Amino acid sequence: MKTSYQNKSFVSDDTYISVVLPVYNGSRYLREAIGSTLSQSYVNFEFIIIDDGSTDDSASIVSSCTDPRIRFYSQENKGLAATLNRGIALAKGAYIARQDQDDISLPDRLSKQVAFMETHPDYGMAGTWASILEEQKPTERLHRHDADNLSLQFNLLFDNPFVHSSLMIRKTVFDEVGVYCTNPDRQPPEDYEMWSRVARKFRVANIPEVLHIYREIPQSMSRTGNSPFLQHLLKINVENLMWATGGRYSEQSLRDVAALIHGAYPQFSGKTSLRELISIAHEAAIALCNHADAPHKELQEKVQYRVNNLRYHYYQARHLGFLGESGRRALAHILRAGRKLFRKHQGSEFIR
Repeated sequence: MKTSYQNKSFVSDDTYISVVLPVYNGSRYLREAIGSTLSQSYVNFEFIIIDDGSTDDSASIVSSCTDPRIRFYSQENKGLAATLNRGIALAKGAYIARQDQDDISLPDRLSKQVAFMETHPDYGMAGTWASILEEQKPTERLHRHDADNLSLQFNLLFDNPFVHSSLMIRKTVFDEVGVYCTNPDRQPPEDYEMWSRVARKFRVANIPEVLHIYREIPQSMSRTGNSPFLQHLLKINVENLMWATGGRYSEQSLRDVAALIHGAYPQFSGKTSLRELISIAHEAAIALCNHADAPHKELQEKVQYRVNNLRYHYYQARHLGFLGESGRRALAHILRAGRKLFRKHQGSEFIR
């Protein structure tokens, strides 16, 4: 990846950022989150803070902050997605940067992100790596996701390779793909659902530096309440795979891929052969490579990981009795499924 984002001279002095921080009962770490934003080396931003019906003293904490860049709003509780959408509507900046009530942005985060976005106009959004706190306890763990567009595009078919609170998004992206989904049948995960839509139209990136600190806590704004997270995740996986494979496979086959990738055995129909499951993963990768005009070998390792994952969970589902007769017959093809499938594509670059 190019490293021009490190050169602040690429950034115009009048490039304006809107930082959006939704708050719901976040008083414990809120001062630290606000302070980390106000201490950024890049200073040309507005700071939109929206209290989403908190019952603690979050509102008074924000009100005590006197920095003129803060724009503070209060509302009845509407949930994370709706609150973020209000922040987007209020934003005046060319870029919208996310900040969570319990996370910390390191001083050069905004500076490096806006420099990257200014020098990569075909990119819709850029996140960063993040170190992990367990409440207040530092750890050696990192969210060190892939940085390049092609790897992120492939990973997004199945998972969320971004730290939500580290994202910077070009505001015009929302004009193209819409805002956060508030339909309870689709969220949470509101962030993964959004990034999936963004990646279908724009390049995406992670800056490969730790510029953010992600705090793991037992409950947060996005985790409270009864959440059918897995069902929504599988639904988004199916949509992503449908898009990547051009609608060549049935919805049931795509759902079977998603179910096995996530070990959701009861969601697996047992009607899709292992051969077809592997074919879906390969064809999705090939389509992404062709779209990005990149050699197929760049994704070989990541595709093989997913294929191995599918095989493992296919066997597990069979062992646990989730496969019917059609599934057992499909096992006969396992040795041939990988090698023969894509010999016509770059000399079987995906499977050796």
